[in-house]
Amino acid sequence: MRSRTWLGRGLLILAAALAVTAVLGPLVLDVIHYRTSPTSLDQIVGVDAASLFLAVPACLVAGVLVLRSHPAGPVLGLAPAVFAAYTSTQLIIGNEYRDLAGNVERFFPLLLGVFVLAGALAVTAWTASSETPLPRTGGDRLAGILLLVIAAFIVVGLHLPSYLDALSDSPSNVGNLTSPTAFWVVKFMDLGIVAPAAIVVGVGMIRRRRWARRPMYALVGGYALLGASVAAMAVTMYAADDPDSSLGIAVAASVAGAALLGLAIYLYRPLFGRRTQPQAARATALAAEPLLRRTS
Repeated sequence: MRSRTWLGRGLLILAAALAVTAVLGPLVLDVIHYRTSPTSLDQIVGVDAASLFLAVPACLVAGVLVLRSHPAGPVLGLAPAVFAAYTSTQLIIGNEYRDLAGNVERFFPLLLGVFVLAGALAVTAWTASSETPLPRTGGDRLAGILLLVIAAFIVVGLHLPSYLDALSDSPSNVGNLTSPTAFWVVKFMDLGIVAPAAIVVGVGMIRRRRWARRPMYALVGGYALLGASVAAMAVTMYAADDPDSSLGIAVAASVAGAALLGLAIYLYRPLFGRRTQPQAARATALAAEPLLRRTS
């Protein structure tokens, strides 16, 4: 009970911290000045929008569900925790501290606090979600295929072209030329962590392995939030006439982000049809009451 109370309250605190970070950033007040290029700033605006309008509500809902002992709470809490840990890492490391102006280092405690809290909550949510078995659904194979498609898109569609461009004698990618630190940090995290995890869990889900179901929820939920942030990035960059943007990219990213959110809702939906633990206990007691009367 103590761990669940801490998890529920921690998710509410994480919601507040994410909201403060987004409001102080370039999306709203522009108080935090990140030491990065205009292209990367447009991308940060997209991350802040997804954080404020999707990750924060997810944290609030998951926190309330956990405090009410609903079994879906810890599982839902995995998604915003993974999202927050991923994005806060890039917001801290992906700056050109020596070459570009800014004041992001003044907000290092806030960003570091988000990362540490998100990591702790992810571990706690993982432990708490293991206390109740996850329902087997008809979407296991679909989830596995989705994760493999995401991994293929990350490797082949997203990072391979820009990597090959970076190896050329005359690279043209704006992100690499103007903010190389963020460029390579994203590649390291996506190709070293995100894509391999998606492949392993995706294969496990296709083979209907029990161990893959819990990380599937974490990855699909996290990817849904990241997909929404990528869509917001693409729209922001197109609106700002960024040289790396186009209407086609903005539309495709928006469609893909909406599809990911829809699939995540479909896969999470069975969790919300289950009774909370107090309700289940009460139902069991009511069902046993006539038997107890007869035996007494």
